[in-house]
Amino acid sequence: MTYKVVKNWIKVIVLILAVPMFLSCKGKDDVVLVGNWVELSDFDGLPRADAVGFSIGAKGYIGTGYDGDEWHTDFWEYDPARNSWTQKADFPGVARGMAVGFGTDTKGYVGTGWDGKNRLKDFYEFNPATNTWARKADFAGSARRMAVAMSINNKGYVGTGDSVYYFKDFWEYDPAGDMWTKKSSIGGSKRRDAACFVIGNKGYVTGGIDNGEFLTDMWEYDPSSDTWTKKRGISNLSTETYDDNYTTIKGTGKVGFAVNGKGYLATGGQTTGADVWEYNPTTDLWTEKTSFEGTSRSDAVGFAIGTRGYVTTGKSSGYYFDDLWAFDPDADLNEED
Repeated sequence: MTYKVVKNWIKVIVLILAVPMFLSCKGKDDVVLVGNWVELSDFDGLPRADAVGFSIGAKGYIGTGYDGDEWHTDFWEYDPARNSWTQKADFPGVARGMAVGFGTDTKGYVGTGWDGKNRLKDFYEFNPATNTWARKADFAGSARRMAVAMSINNKGYVGTGDSVYYFKDFWEYDPAGDMWTKKSSIGGSKRRDAACFVIGNKGYVTGGIDNGEFLTDMWEYDPSSDTWTKKRGISNLSTETYDDNYTTIKGTGKVGFAVNGKGYLATGGQTTGADVWEYNPTTDLWTEKTSFEGTSRSDAVGFAIGTRGYVTTGKSSGYYFDDLWAFDPDADLNEED
């Protein structure tokens, strides 16, 4: 039996197992959800989870990760204009997963993570113009995995994650000086496997796990004042009605990205999931969107280019994915595309 046939049969099995979840999501109060997913060209690398993903300009990038047997160093560029993948120079550090990555206007950065034995703190810069990597100053905090990272005004921010204990520290990386600076720690609990996105000049961190609990707090970071502001929780915590349906926002293994001034969390959750939520920073409220149309999963990667968000890779029940999906948050659902 060929690899392709085996792959397709496994997808069928995973889809059958996921049917109850899809039915429960799409039948909530018979609400018609907005947003459309389109399946695009499969990721050209091996299926995997716990990779890094980010965008630089009009291209998306994905690399590292774990496929159930091996840790990876390969690195790939996605061009939405051609709907095609191109393999780039391999990541030069030790093979790993659970690392962080972020992109500025012109460069990409990858570091920290887990190689199967050790938590890591080395950091590298990718230059897409020359297809080259350069080692940069090590992350200045403790070695860790499952941290969050984001880019605001062409500076990087890395924090949270775990070692033998969990973290809540936050660090700024300045590419111009190749320098790390400790910033104010995120409010609330220490955490690992949280999600983040950037809207305008502010970053948002939410979810994750600590002491065996899925966290329900959300925090907004303003780098201009180095301050964190607590936002409304991501669960049904109040006596008001606005959060009555906030049942699947919290969790781990989620993908975060921002499009058109709003933030999005997709997949992951308290188990593998397909739910998608939109955050409006003006109202500090969440709206459920059309569920992810691929197989439910966790530990995928995502990035945003233009008016679309993209989700690829991930895992569910020991199966690792290589499909790629684009999300238009304002379009009506079209099940034919």
